[in-house]
Order: sequence, then C-alpha cells, then structure tokens
Amino acid sequence: MLPESHLTPPVTVPAVRKLKQAFLSLGSNIGDRVAHIRQALELLPHVGVEVRRVSSFYQTEPVDFLPQRWFVNCVVEVGTDLMPRRLLKTLQSVERALGRRPGIPKGPRPIDIDILLYENVLVRSALLTIPHERLSERRFVLVPLRELAADLRHPVTQRTVVEMLHDTPDESQVVRLKQER
Repeated sequence: MLPESHLTPPVTVPAVRKLKQAFLSLGSNIGDRVAHIRQALELLPHVGVEVRRVSSFYQTEPVDFLPQRWFVNCVVEVGTDLMPRRLLKTLQSVERALGRRPGIPKGPRPIDIDILLYENVLVRSALLTIPHERLSERRFVLVPLRELAADLRHPVTQRTVVEMLHDTPDESQVVRLKQER
C-alpha cells in the first residue's frame, strides 16, 4: 500500500449539463427582417439558449391579421436548461432588446419568438401553452420545422410534423428565401 502522500487527490468532474431540447419559431416583418432574425440568433446563446440548428429562412404570408407586410420566418432547434416559463421570459427580453413593443395582436413586429415544443412537456397556463396551441395550423411554422425534424411527434396528438403539414387547413404561402443565413 502506498503512503497517503502518494495518493492523488480525487478529481472533481464538473457536472455535465443535460440541456433540454426545444424548438422555437422566429419571425419578423418590420425593417430588415432577415437582420432582425440573425440578431436574435446571435443573442440567444448569451441568455442561456444554445442554438443547435436553424432552418432555411422563408418569406411567409401573414395569417390572422392580413393587412401587413409578409414575414420572414425560420425554426430553430435549441438546447437550454431554462424551464419553460423562464425560457418564455428570457425570449421576451430578447424581443424587447430588438425593439419589440406592445402593439396590434398578430400585427407587425420587428421580432417574434415563440416556443413551439419543449421536450415532451405540456404547459397550459394563461401565459404559456406548450406545445404551441396553433402549431398544427401554421404552415409558416410546419414547413421550416419539417426541415429540422420531419418525424418529430406532437406530444399530445402523436402526429408527426409531416402529417400535421399534410393535414393543415392553412393554405398561406411559404416561400424559401434564396438568401441563406
């Protein structure tokens, strides 16, 4: 047996953070729409949201409130250790930092960041609904989400993104931009 002086001290291994997978929708229809989305993507890692993959950017027809400029949208797969409500508050702070102010519901905005899915978590509150309550009804979300996770299943209906896109009643236009990220 070696004397104690020859024993190596125990190695402290930092805990490995297990980040939760989430999918976010980003959109803009004021000013330089692509630049607003790029700025949001650059800010996310600084607030505890690791950007893993980004879909193509799409020009999308407005839905609900029609008399406004077309949007540019994308979907982002992220990793985070923020719990859903904290993630929502964090995303809202990014929106404010990029100039988002209260306005017409569904109306023009420099940036909009929505939580589409967060693991298989279900949240139903006055402030937050996960999965996003209109996920299966929005081509501007489903088309870019299909790019990243076509076989991903909705945690309630168990339908894949491809199935939801095939069955959505939304007929709005979603056109991939030639300009890439």
